[in-house]
Amino acid sequence: MSPLPTQEITESNIREHLKRLHDYRESILGQVRRSIVGQDDVVNQALVVLLAGGHALITGLPGLAKTLLVKTIASTLGLIFHRIQFTPDLMPADITGTDIIEEDITTGHRTWNFVRGPIFANVLLADEINRTPPKTQSALLEAMQEHTVTVLGKTYTLDPPFFVLATQNPIELEGTYPLPEAQLDRFMFNIIMDYLSEQEELDVVEMTTAKDLVTPDPVTNAGEVLLFQKLIRKVPIAESVARYAVQLSRATRPGSREAPEFINKYVSYGVSVRSAQYLALGGKALAVLDGRYNVSCEDVQKLAAPIMRHRILKNFHAESDGITTDEIVRRLIEAVPVPKSGL
Repeated sequence: MSPLPTQEITESNIREHLKRLHDYRESILGQVRRSIVGQDDVVNQALVVLLAGGHALITGLPGLAKTLLVKTIASTLGLIFHRIQFTPDLMPADITGTDIIEEDITTGHRTWNFVRGPIFANVLLADEINRTPPKTQSALLEAMQEHTVTVLGKTYTLDPPFFVLATQNPIELEGTYPLPEAQLDRFMFNIIMDYLSEQEELDVVEMTTAKDLVTPDPVTNAGEVLLFQKLIRKVPIAESVARYAVQLSRATRPGSREAPEFINKYVSYGVSVRSAQYLALGGKALAVLDGRYNVSCEDVQKLAAPIMRHRILKNFHAESDGITTDEIVRRLIEAVPVPKSGL
């Protein structure tokens, strides 16, 4: 598919852009499936985050092709991909870059030149982010929030789009530096990557042992991805649907009048305002990817788990009763009434 030249979004061409974005979804999935078996839901969630201009955590056991999946998505979108393996000895300069002295051999004059680090990419995979000290985590999180890095007092702007996918190993805790709640809140989604089905696993074995992996063909480019990010924000959302997103978020906060009894029992702290913002913005992206031009409450419900699961802080009652955050979100969706106009 040839890339659409970057142009301004107007009332006359907005539907054309929306339809083209929906068509891209099928092209992207088609290219990803050439290298990745299954995981369509993970790919859809990653596309929602990218179109919304956010970042994502991905939680999954080793060997589930997290790196290959992200690299494939980046290649399919025509974006620059870098991967950083986070380790306990990783320093901020190792990811942001640093100034070095270079000498002109003809004049002998020495100058400071900035050498860019791997953070200068469109799609950055921060592998096992919780294995590096907080100082290095903070350097990455500053880039995520401000889209800039600061080295020796100088600020450098990252080229848009900039999308971080950070992984955490859910089974190894020794030698890790877990992200505080305030830092976790910066991630739009926490995507769960689970095992494949038996047939899908068989397909992976046959694909990877019989022939070389296929390199996906890019179907778009960075300029057009930026256009789509602007387009998503122009999708309308009804006041009733936006209010529903706010009510879901407010109901997670124990002690509030909106909180159901199970929230007061199992939750120490609810979600921030970012949750409602991301429910609305993610709902817009999800609607367009599905070929619709309006956001429904069902869109909000579909995104509630990946947006809230890393923002809800459970208490010891939830731990002792074996209640997960996904279970809390499921009960929350059942407890908060859906406005009739948002169906």
